Amino acid sequence: MSNPDELLVAIATKVESEQSNQMSLTVVAGGAVITGRLAPEAVWRQRVAEVLNDSARLGPFSGLFTAARTELRSQPEDPPTHLHFHVARILQGNTGIPETGGMYRVSIADVSAWTVGDFDYSDH
Repeated sequence: MSNPDELLVAIATKVESEQSNQMSLTVVAGGAVITGRLAPEAVWRQRVAEVLNDSARLGPFSGLFTAARTELRSQPEDPPTHLHFHVARILQGNTGIPETGGMYRVSIADVSAWTVGDFDYSDH
């Protein structure tokens, strides 16, 4: 989308302001279908940092995710530009990848379609 969907930005803003991770969403971005729950950016960053910190090879990158949002954005009060998914899967056919759910960051400007709720899938 050349102009991000105002309603999608409002949903992301609400997730940020309420600090809630209960909003289920499915989006199409770059041809991929991603389904899961939205998380506030700070919560998402913290979880990614924890995963990276537990890795011998990737541990040095964890600090990038724990940096304050204001250090990375010029105007912290600006509306969100990205959706932060946790317990999310990329849907391919009737399979969700990865099985355990992943952490995805999607640019709102790249979302071409979306719906509230997450899709069921089958690993069979």
